Amino acid sequence: MSTETITSSEYIKHHLTNLTFGQHPDGHWGIAHSAEEAKEMGFWAIHLDSMFWSIFLGALFVFFFSKIAKRATAGVPGKFQNFVETIVDFVDDSVKDSFSAKNDLVAPLALTIFVWVFLMNLMDLIPVDVIPWLTQKLHIAHYMKVVPSTDPNVTFGMAIGVFLLTLYYSVKVKGVGGFLGELTLQPFEAKNPLVKLLLIPVNFFLEFVSLISKPISLSLRLFGNMYAGEMIFILIALMYSAGWAMGTFGGFLQFIWAVFHILIITLQAFIFMTLTIVYMDMAHTDHVDH
Repeated sequence: MSTETITSSEYIKHHLTNLTFGQHPDGHWGIAHSAEEAKEMGFWAIHLDSMFWSIFLGALFVFFFSKIAKRATAGVPGKFQNFVETIVDFVDDSVKDSFSAKNDLVAPLALTIFVWVFLMNLMDLIPVDVIPWLTQKLHIAHYMKVVPSTDPNVTFGMAIGVFLLTLYYSVKVKGVGGFLGELTLQPFEAKNPLVKLLLIPVNFFLEFVSLISKPISLSLRLFGNMYAGEMIFILIALMYSAGWAMGTFGGFLQFIWAVFHILIITLQAFIFMTLTIVYMDMAHTDHVDH
């Protein structure tokens, strides 16, 4: 996208606006043509770019890994097979270190989360103007955000999915009574029945806040780090319109930040995966003595 005909604030707003589909104030459904129209669509609006890129990257992960799995050999592995096996072994070791129970779902879940989140984060390394410029030239869309993890709807969606799984296994493993006991009988305990009864509201408040904070912190941590990284790339891109000297300096800064950002995108994928494993382990562990 050219920065010669728009202001810096308009350039930043353009790159931070999703391709949004929803209901307009007059009642008809369609795509928003400005950030203001997208805001007016409210809660039920859909970010088409976030949906497309997240589903595309998820499908790419499934296709690539399944293809390698079908071609896997017992002999000397090829480069791609060796790469996939390295990732699988890394995730498997992480599960063994953090998950003490037995559940065949946890390892595939951890692998999916790590690779999927990493691929979504990896989109941040694509120059910020390339895909938006291409979609405009092809008359596909005027707005296009290509990093799904910079959209809080995506990160909250994944975090809520993990949260629902932890609730399900908490009830399945501990029973309804055990799960409610964890929410009401700790951290403060008492042998006196009356005192124990009085402590139930206090324990419930503290444990409920702790329970709800898990998906919130899980989603906001990923969103905040990736959004900040994307913002830095956008600000650096503004330097290209300030002359050759600033453009050259901007190119140097972009390279340095991209190299550093590789560590960030990998670390954020690892943290999301690790916390998922820890939350699943907590769901399988009974912390209340019956």
